[in-house]
Amino acid sequence: MNRVYILLGANIGDPWQQLAAARLEIEERIGSIELQSSIYESEAWGVTDQPVFLNQVLAVSTAYSAMECLDIALDIERDLGRVRLKKWGSRVIDIDLLYFNEEIINTERLKLPHPYIQERNFTLVPLVEISPQYLHPVLKKINKTLLLESKDTLTVKKHIHEHL
Repeated sequence: MNRVYILLGANIGDPWQQLAAARLEIEERIGSIELQSSIYESEAWGVTDQPVFLNQVLAVSTAYSAMECLDIALDIERDLGRVRLKKWGSRVIDIDLLYFNEEIINTERLKLPHPYIQERNFTLVPLVEISPQYLHPVLKKINKTLLLESKDTLTVKKHIHEHL
């Protein structure tokens, strides 16, 4: 079995419902969710004039390859209403692959580990919650160290909500 770390994000529509729907679809189509972080609220990264995001990281056990996981994740995004209009823009749902085992993949369609992990606290904070000691296979630093060294100044806070 493979382990894939997946980041979920949403900031329009009903983000709580979208994250829940994404988790269900991932469990049905990709594999068993072994670990899931709390849900975090963060300011938008990249394009800042948009609503706050809700983010969550999942660790999923899967029989699929990294490329198959990417294709399924894109299908889930589309099925949940994602329309790609603007890079880093508002979205109903975003499903990003962060890590796949300890593999390093660098193709036009897929780059793993995700190239922005170390630059985004909205990814690092939930990742450290569920897997602080995971070693980034390129940077050779654990997630906890990446968070401590992050230059990202955007606020990320754990969100308590009745939907959980």
